[in-house]
Amino acid sequence: MDTIKIQGLEIFAHHGVFPEENVLGQKFIISATLFLDTRKAGKTDQLEESIHYGLVSQDIKTWMEENTYQMIERVAEEICERLLLKYEKLQGITLEVKKPWAPILLPVDSVSVTIHRQWNHAFIALGSNLGDRKQYLDFAIEQLRNRMDIKVLDVASYLETEPYGENAKYQFLNSCVEIKTLLTPHELLKVCNDIEELGERERKIHWGPRTLDLDLLFYNEDILSTKNLIIPHPEIEKRTFVLQPMCEIAPYFRHPIHKKTMKQLLEELGK
Repeated sequence: MDTIKIQGLEIFAHHGVFPEENVLGQKFIISATLFLDTRKAGKTDQLEESIHYGLVSQDIKTWMEENTYQMIERVAEEICERLLLKYEKLQGITLEVKKPWAPILLPVDSVSVTIHRQWNHAFIALGSNLGDRKQYLDFAIEQLRNRMDIKVLDVASYLETEPYGENAKYQFLNSCVEIKTLLTPHELLKVCNDIEELGERERKIHWGPRTLDLDLLFYNEDILSTKNLIIPHPEIEKRTFVLQPMCEIAPYFRHPIHKKTMKQLLEELGK
């Protein structure tokens, strides 16, 4: 990924834990590395094919001057999120917020925080086998579309499938959604759980009937195993109702553990 760098942007603003910092203000120094594809801009010499670093600098200055936060961590998060939402060509940003006048009563050059934020690529499986199944899937997709920090890129056709699991009894309607998101994996999981709850999901029986089921399948090419979340989702390679929708929207996406595409995994199931 190509980069544009803005280094040492000085801004006078009113951020800090102490009340006098909010009233008197102080100098901040901002450095940003913008991640994007500059190939087309380099070939055409057209500014609209890149990101105007002058406008980005002015946006940072305006946002810092118009708001007051206690933590420079919050300042950094706000700037990154606003820039990623505003500039379509911006894929990621590394941002440093530096306080050269940090009030710590010790000899120090400066205090700073540096974060990296980016659009992440993810896939979510959808399923329903109670009530108006199509309406529940439509509802889930609408909820995802309504979020600023999630962009729905593609939705697979709805697929009628046999129930999965020893307690499943009713036929499912399944699909998969491809998104990009600013959320972390655990934040995205919470969004999925919240949508299930809004869709009247009741967790009474494992693999039992449910109005709405959202499973986070893949997040970038990450491999993650925690108490509440495993990525990639377990047993994708065994589940036709996941692989068929995935093959419709991303047949050549490669499973980060098995190192095989969705198309290859589905073929191995004989489907």
